[in-house]
Amino acid sequence: MPTEQAPPTLAFTPRERRLIARLRTPAEVQRFLNALPYNTEPPPGRTTLRSFRGVMRHQSAHCLEAVLTAAVVLEQHGYPPLALSFESVDELDHVLFVYQHRGRWGSVARSRDPGLHGRKPVFRTTRALALSYVEPYIDFTGRITGHAVVDLRLLGRYNWRLSERNVWKVERVLLECPHRPIHTPDHRIDRWRARYRLFMERFPDWKPMFFKGQERWSELPAQFQRARGRGETRRVSSSTAARRRP
Repeated sequence: MPTEQAPPTLAFTPRERRLIARLRTPAEVQRFLNALPYNTEPPPGRTTLRSFRGVMRHQSAHCLEAVLTAAVVLEQHGYPPLALSFESVDELDHVLFVYQHRGRWGSVARSRDPGLHGRKPVFRTTRALALSYVEPYIDFTGRITGHAVVDLRLLGRYNWRLSERNVWKVERVLLECPHRPIHTPDHRIDRWRARYRLFMERFPDWKPMFFKGQERWSELPAQFQRARGRGETRRVSSSTAARRRP
């Protein structure tokens, strides 16, 4: 059972404390993360895994850095620091911060793909929440094969919250944690992948938005909110058109 306590208020800088005081709910944290530039890592820079403090300093985040930020902020408001890790057949995995509200599960997440962002707290179980990501995960190579929920307090005294360095141990723990299988029929995967290929052939600089269940999605970043036609596509700049997880 995790016993590591959340840092006291004085462990944070004044700037960090102001942000934590302002972001009191998962929806507010999601909105904050949406406004940050996505950390593209190399090129041109080096691969990173920044703590909350590093994200505050650099003002950008990729998916796992967004999870750590959400975990640190919301831990100060009583939410356990829980991460949901996905395994994909192409080894391009994804991570979410997950939480409960009135007995239902939701998530906070950041991605280059609209369908891999957060979810409203409407899911009865973490497995049901994970299944809502199966179709949006499909691209040329991606396919979810498993999921796991990890309490980051299991890291004990390891300083994943406020370290000035990269916190690679977090990634190792998530990769090594046993994941529960998610089995999806091959014919469904084949159908979704064919639809994705056809879409990308027609609109190589756009992101698909043809997924069901979007009423359960959290607010998306601004670049995904400019719809075209009947709402089936969202424009992104050519520099972020290539899909990548996280």
